[in-house]
Amino acid sequence: MGQSSSSCSCNNGHEIYRPVIIGKNSGDIDGDDDLTLSLPDECLGSVFGKLGCLDRNSCSLVCKRWKCVDSKSRNRLVLLARSELSPCLPSLLSRFNTVSVLSLKCSRKLFSIDDAALSRIPIFLPFLKKLKLKGCIHISDDGLHAFSLHHPPLLTKLSFASCGFGAKGLNSLLSNCPSLQDLTLKRLRKLDATSSTPASSLWPGAMSVDGGDVSNDHHNNINAVVAGDANKKEKDVHNYYYKRSLRLERLCLKDLHNARLFIPLILSASASIKTLIVCRSSGNWDRVLETSLHGKTTSISEIQMENVQMGDAGLLAISSSCPDLQLLYLSRTTDCTDDGLSAIANSCRKLRKLHIDAWSRFGSRTIGDEGVFSIANKCSQLQEVVLMGIPIAIPSLNALASNCPVLERMALCNTDSVQDSEMAFIAAKFLALKKLCIKNCPNVSKSGIEAVGRGCPNLVKLKVKRCKGVTQAMVSRLRFQRSSLVVSLDAGSMLFDSGGISLLASAVNEEEQGTATAMTNTNSTRSAAAAATTVAATHVICSSRGALLLRSKFESALQLGRRRRPTEDNAS
Repeated sequence: MGQSSSSCSCNNGHEIYRPVIIGKNSGDIDGDDDLTLSLPDECLGSVFGKLGCLDRNSCSLVCKRWKCVDSKSRNRLVLLARSELSPCLPSLLSRFNTVSVLSLKCSRKLFSIDDAALSRIPIFLPFLKKLKLKGCIHISDDGLHAFSLHHPPLLTKLSFASCGFGAKGLNSLLSNCPSLQDLTLKRLRKLDATSSTPASSLWPGAMSVDGGDVSNDHHNNINAVVAGDANKKEKDVHNYYYKRSLRLERLCLKDLHNARLFIPLILSASASIKTLIVCRSSGNWDRVLETSLHGKTTSISEIQMENVQMGDAGLLAISSSCPDLQLLYLSRTTDCTDDGLSAIANSCRKLRKLHIDAWSRFGSRTIGDEGVFSIANKCSQLQEVVLMGIPIAIPSLNALASNCPVLERMALCNTDSVQDSEMAFIAAKFLALKKLCIKNCPNVSKSGIEAVGRGCPNLVKLKVKRCKGVTQAMVSRLRFQRSSLVVSLDAGSMLFDSGGISLLASAVNEEEQGTATAMTNTNSTRSAAAAATTVAATHVICSSRGALLLRSKFESALQLGRRRRPTEDNAS
């Protein structure tokens, strides 16, 4: 059936069965007796919760008692939501009526369950807390509206991906689910296609309890304010603040279009929202943040913006409205610069985690060392810093080491500015550092990594990826000298000779190349051929996992070829 394992549920009002074996003591138990008969139902349910999906399904077929215990103790249910499931869904949900997490998945190429099947789910699952729909393209707005009319009291989390409904159905859920706290929307193409109409906005007041639309005048007023009507001032947004505020604490938007569509939703939930995640969603997010936050003091503590059109105006809106911001994730935002990051540093003093990927598709001015320096001077509670593509220098590192005494995790990636001198500075100054990642920094050599190994007294994990000057031999010595330090090396490429044997990583030095070649030339009759193949070796760029996979594949193919050659020779 596709169910996943779950933990035991014992406080749902169901009678707990506690069997007692009469007339037998511990000395009278035979080898053929079922010892589980002496276990209470809650203990047996706990055992079922540790099993995987297939094992648990098999156990439910052993006997009537096991089937009953499995039904009453299962909290999570994952089903393939094809159209064939619709007629049997009521009986299936009646059996697992204690389920609190339901996931319905279907391929977009197949027919999914219909509106009638979805609308009956709250009837059979009174304890439902989380609902996930993926690929259910045949569920429409009417199905979501019928589902929401049951007013599921415990439903706190909704996740929709690649489904066929739009704003009307979502508005019904927002209006009729009083406990909703977590909303995730991914690849809702119908929502994008109808985003040009006024009634398509995600507005919790846009649907009344009975499903009717609100007046178009209110929509027109809101749209006039959002569009920047010359006759209205920016403060007039508060005059149209929606009558019913949401209790959303987390909002995640991925692979969606038309950012303007979400202004009313964020505006209505701004008083309660704590986490905002926007990923690969087109539109002007500067305008969205300026209009929805509008300088109000919010309780937002986490903001993640990835591959979106946002610049310093959005960062200024965040800095003026989110004084409690603790996590800022900026990945490939188009127009963010040091000025916007400096505004964050001046207002968000509680920042604990900073992740910046400064890659720019258009080659424009992005965040640099100056912005990191301002963060280091103002945000003393930093615990984690991830900098990708930022030319960080020793003054910024000095500010981080001096002003951030609890900095425990740091990653420096995709930059030429990090050299052995910066690594030596990190080793000497970052005394509280526990985890360090150096990735794709070509100017870092083995001397810099050795300096980190000698310094950083609290360091427990060091990860080095795609640094050409770092060798496996040096990592081995570092592991031997400092056994408590976990060192991970990913050279990024491997060498394969014409026979398919993995020789060595591409980042090794000449000494290691000679050692590997000597190991390859164990057979004196093939020494000349091995030297020739080493010269003509091919570099395959891949991660460490990919390198191990290629190595196993090539070696397996080579062994199979050697086995076939004697057979072919004998046959000839």
